[in-house]
Amino acid sequence: MTSLLSTFQLTALPPVAAAFRREVKAFLAEHLPELPPEKRARSWMGFNAGFSRALAGRGWVGITLPAQYGGAGLDPFSRFVLVEELLACGAPVSAHWIADRQSGPLILRYGSDEQKAFYLPRICKGGAFFCIGMSEPNSGSDLASVATRAVPEPDGGWRLNGRKIWTTNADRCHYMLALVRTSGNAEDRQRGLSQVIVDLSAPGVTVRPIHDLAGDAHFSEVSFEDVMLPAQALVGREGSGWEQVNAELAFERSGPERLYSSVVLLDTWIAALRRVPEARRDTVTIGRLAARLAVLRAMSLAVTARLAAGESPVVEAALVKDLGTEFEQSIPALAEAALGADPQLAADPGLYRTLAYVSQVAPSYSLRGGTREILRGMIARGLGLR
Repeated sequence: MTSLLSTFQLTALPPVAAAFRREVKAFLAEHLPELPPEKRARSWMGFNAGFSRALAGRGWVGITLPAQYGGAGLDPFSRFVLVEELLACGAPVSAHWIADRQSGPLILRYGSDEQKAFYLPRICKGGAFFCIGMSEPNSGSDLASVATRAVPEPDGGWRLNGRKIWTTNADRCHYMLALVRTSGNAEDRQRGLSQVIVDLSAPGVTVRPIHDLAGDAHFSEVSFEDVMLPAQALVGREGSGWEQVNAELAFERSGPERLYSSVVLLDTWIAALRRVPEARRDTVTIGRLAARLAVLRAMSLAVTARLAAGESPVVEAALVKDLGTEFEQSIPALAEAALGADPQLAADPGLYRTLAYVSQVAPSYSLRGGTREILRGMIARGLGLR
């Protein structure tokens, strides 16, 4: 444990990030739509293409991508600040989220010059929204067992067949970055896996939205039936998909979005407590949550520093995600107990509706980005226990 924890070095945001925070706050004051808390609680599941394009107009979609591709060329600390501010106020960021956080950086790192020139400027303009095709109906979080297959064609292209599931916003995105098998079979595990970029408007692609308990349809099942991909759909070397996916998941698991999924509920709860002095006994609980958040934020910043140094802190990111998810799920549970003990709090309509939504979706927090069991297996290997 000591060797792993020693990689979490206490890190402060650089002064330029503090100045950038003021800029972001001013932008949000001008451009953020007026939404009730139960809508703001959706935040990084809230899809608003117009808001995403307004962010892109400031260079804040693809914020870490180089200026030559239309990005802002800022460091991961600036993205950390941007994400904190967006999630703290419940901005609807889902449209551009995956492209900014994962797909763009992955294409920059592994993609060909042609792929970079085509996709990255579109991402930075808010004109290319991406989804991620990892999970499959019979695989779940066991990504090494994926069966969706891309077979090489005589002209150099690929014929794609298979299915992906739990794909966020597939029905509203332009492209999918999909993990597929290009050689061998499921028993070969990591060997023979590659990533391809799929145009979701291509013939043979079928997208079926999946409704959740809250009535939303963020997720979809995507089927591929003899979808023809050009040769340039392959990202990097054939067979390098496992390496790429691990790098991608480090981006996905390490940021403040793995801490702040319930933050609008927490803020709404605090605002309700201020209006009901008799409920101040809950301030001890709030204080404990704030202390946990401070520690988790410091850990997330330490991982951001590793990313800024060009490293791929896969195990550290898994630890932050696991602990962060547990924290996020504890907030609605504690808020439910508080409302059950105090009728005055339960009478607050904004708090009640926000809690109802977050309680319904909170179980998914420990599924997206890798289940708790998968993450703890990775952490155990990182500690030398497996």
